[in-house]
Amino acid sequence: MDTTVRRLRDALAGPLPGLAAQLRMAPEPRIGWDPLTFPEGARDGAALVLVYPHEDTIHVALTVRGAQLRNHTGQVSLPGGRVDPGETFEQAALREAQEEIGVDPASVEVLGRLTPLHIPVSGFLLHPIVGFTGMRPAFQRAEWEVARIIEAPVSALSDPATIKHEMRSRTFRGEATEVNVPYFDIDGEKVWGATAMVLAEFCAILGA
Repeated sequence: MDTTVRRLRDALAGPLPGLAAQLRMAPEPRIGWDPLTFPEGARDGAALVLVYPHEDTIHVALTVRGAQLRNHTGQVSLPGGRVDPGETFEQAALREAQEEIGVDPASVEVLGRLTPLHIPVSGFLLHPIVGFTGMRPAFQRAEWEVARIIEAPVSALSDPATIKHEMRSRTFRGEATEVNVPYFDIDGEKVWGATAMVLAEFCAILGA
């Protein structure tokens, strides 16, 4: 565990894999979305990639978004949300993790930031923050916001057999297009979209 934390801290302090790693888990074709452009007016959001030990291996905490939420209902997400005025990205990510899954911010060591990612559906510019806690948190789910908590082993995220694809139909400007959507198959859930792209970069800095 100490070795992994050192590796993460060192990797996050240097040049990041960035967009090239994120795009490994991006749907193709990327309809109506330019990953190289952050549009004006995008709202800042922050999410926590929380690394912790459990059952003799390291895990990352994910959530299934509740039915009451406005965007991305039922999808797998990282704990996170908007950045409030006066907050840093780190403070926002820790606050959201406390509100959504009951993680004490004081127990988390912030290791660094991953590459920001624009999410067109919600209009957020997401800033992923990597944090570490030395003990498995006593998770407490915010029932109206989180349908369930997924404890994803990093070894599973790093296993190529976990990555699968499916074709989905998307309509853009009146035309239907078939889109190839990659996802992580974790604990019976499909982890795709922005969450999968963030996790792809996270795995890349671990050398997976």
